[in-house]
Amino acid sequence: MEPVYADVIIDISARSVDRAFQYRIPPTLLEQIHVGTRVRVPFGKGDTMRHGFVVAVTKEPDFSPEKIKEIAATEDGAVPIQDQMLCLAAWMKSRYGSTMNQALKTVLPVKTKVAAREEKTLLSRRSKEELQALLKEAGQKKYKARVRLYKALLENESLPWGLTSQKLGLTMSSLKPLLDKGIIEIRTEKKSCSPVPGYETERQIVPLNGEQQRAVDTVLQEYAAGIRKTYLLYGITGSGKTEVYMELIAHVLHVGRQVIVLIPEISLTYQTVMRFYRRFGGRIAIMNSRLSAGERYDQLERAARGEIDIMIGPRSALFTPFERLGLIIIDEEHEGAYQSETAPRYHAREVAAIRAQMNGASLVLGSATPSLESFYRAQNGEYALLTLTKRAKTASRLARVQVVDLRAELADGNRSIFSRRLSSFIKERLEKKEQILLFMNRRGYANFVSCRSCGTAMRCPHCDVSLTYHKDDNRLRCHYCGFERRMPERCPECGSPYIAPFGTGTQKLSEAAERAFPGARILRMDADTTARKGAHEEILQAFAEGEADILIGTQMIVKGHDFPRVTLVGIMAADLSLYAPDFRSAERTFELLTQASGRAGRGELAGDVVIQTYVPDHFAITAAAAQDYMQFYKQELLYRRLMGYPPAVWLLSIQMSSRDEKALLRACEDMSGYLAKQFGLAGPSFIGPVRASPYKVNDIYRKILYIKNERYDILLKIRGCVQKRMEAADLYRRILVQYDL
Repeated sequence: MEPVYADVIIDISARSVDRAFQYRIPPTLLEQIHVGTRVRVPFGKGDTMRHGFVVAVTKEPDFSPEKIKEIAATEDGAVPIQDQMLCLAAWMKSRYGSTMNQALKTVLPVKTKVAAREEKTLLSRRSKEELQALLKEAGQKKYKARVRLYKALLENESLPWGLTSQKLGLTMSSLKPLLDKGIIEIRTEKKSCSPVPGYETERQIVPLNGEQQRAVDTVLQEYAAGIRKTYLLYGITGSGKTEVYMELIAHVLHVGRQVIVLIPEISLTYQTVMRFYRRFGGRIAIMNSRLSAGERYDQLERAARGEIDIMIGPRSALFTPFERLGLIIIDEEHEGAYQSETAPRYHAREVAAIRAQMNGASLVLGSATPSLESFYRAQNGEYALLTLTKRAKTASRLARVQVVDLRAELADGNRSIFSRRLSSFIKERLEKKEQILLFMNRRGYANFVSCRSCGTAMRCPHCDVSLTYHKDDNRLRCHYCGFERRMPERCPECGSPYIAPFGTGTQKLSEAAERAFPGARILRMDADTTARKGAHEEILQAFAEGEADILIGTQMIVKGHDFPRVTLVGIMAADLSLYAPDFRSAERTFELLTQASGRAGRGELAGDVVIQTYVPDHFAITAAAAQDYMQFYKQELLYRRLMGYPPAVWLLSIQMSSRDEKALLRACEDMSGYLAKQFGLAGPSFIGPVRASPYKVNDIYRKILYIKNERYDILLKIRGCVQKRMEAADLYRRILVQYDL
């Protein structure tokens, strides 16, 4: 039998974690040892028996096999949470090629002193019948803030002030008349620095349909038998994946375990959070990017003290210090937001699998458009596949999708941003008082400004990109570094006055919609309109309550929202993401189009989707129009196999960056020559180093070396050689290197 080795961190509780030591795994222990296993090993010259934790398993010895000692035994018992998180950091250091310090900062909370503060809770003092009457009266008088408040109180008798003041547009002055009349009251108590206080609501349980129940039963039967797996829950848009999650969570809580739910930041809305509160009450904590360092630390401390059972948040919530973790759920698992962009460049899906393994927990990945990697693993049996093929609401059906060829529109003389079919549909929906989403995955008024005399485009002086024109304040902005300047009246190169914006963004689309459909109430939602805290929720709330007919926005309007009166979705430029310099561009396009299409017809009203494109025959667009994931998966996987891209092979990218362009070029040349000499005949495919896209960001130049191979261990060996080369050669002193495997 081929020897197998384990990298072990010794005495991890004493933080001796700067390096791992390699040991041979005896054949009798092979089935018992995995990442996170506690072991006893002989250490040092006297072979003193010491405790350790396995952080990696490999078939490649780091040095002469006869010099490698053998693991003595495994140890039973749960790993203390602090030791477990340190072990996880060591694994991330090994897996992603970061420093231990970077990994520790990722998995351990940075302690910040948190002062106790007053926490307010808003309560209703009237019955539901009285609230209904007050709601009707407020609607007649067009008191929008009161309408939102009464609707919220009808759903929940108590509301956390921290979540509702901004998001419902309430102020103390606007509430004073209601307080004076005894309609509401505000209770104040001393709380720790937590953005969501614990409170009880009337528990709401939605009955499951047959498919949902089968998915739940499959997981729970195996859970009861002690079987822990990774499950891929593939369900079409609107199929009720959240209800499946909640049923699984309820069972795990019932047996005394804890749960982490990861949701992309963009989908972490007030409505989403309240669905969990209505089911599980107050033992829930929320993580998001708007929390202060103190709030974030306090949430993790509450988890460590056992005051909460469920943590909901983006990828950072994965490191919640739960002692009894029993389930991890990753919703919208295909989202790029689960990939860290800073060292360690971890993917939440991979780290979640390791955390689940360490804790004896199950992992559930959910999506209507699973990542190719996840579906590939499900097809190969690495993940257990669960499917939901019908929409959860009885009367709801997938929308009808039509593709419009913009080339034909132009040939027929239509120069409008709206195709004739989409324009006709919009007018029809406006007459019926139904709602419309218009999706444009580019913000701003125009994506570049150019001189028509000399052809010069206005570019960012700090980044290798064009500046985007924003008409509201007549300024040009860089969407990478934030640089901005006023729109020039003349070309800075030739002095010509013929300088104009080109292309279309959400701002220009909004202006065009106002002209084309006078009288329509229009809201715009993008990074510009949601910069203010609470603005994101205000826009969604206003649209959900019928205060607008058309919602225009970037991808933040097509992720997970459920608007029953939306019966038309217009996808304005389906090609925008198709030609991005990324081998996943077709996958990203398919995901966006399918997710956008899923917003239409989610209630009893039938829905239509119009996809406007210049390449109607591209397989990503035809598959999205048919809402046929398997059609897309088969064609995309064939392309990846032909071209040698993941998941068909492993891909290691090594990004080198520096403010000194000449130093960067010298380092790239040296590294290319070194690796060619070391591995030229070993089989890996080397591409580059090539310029990253964009090449310069915030005055930092970036180049990437891509290495492809079918063997994971070969790429790990190459990464190790790169690290040693950097430590040995002075020319890398001014070079920052990041790895993505």
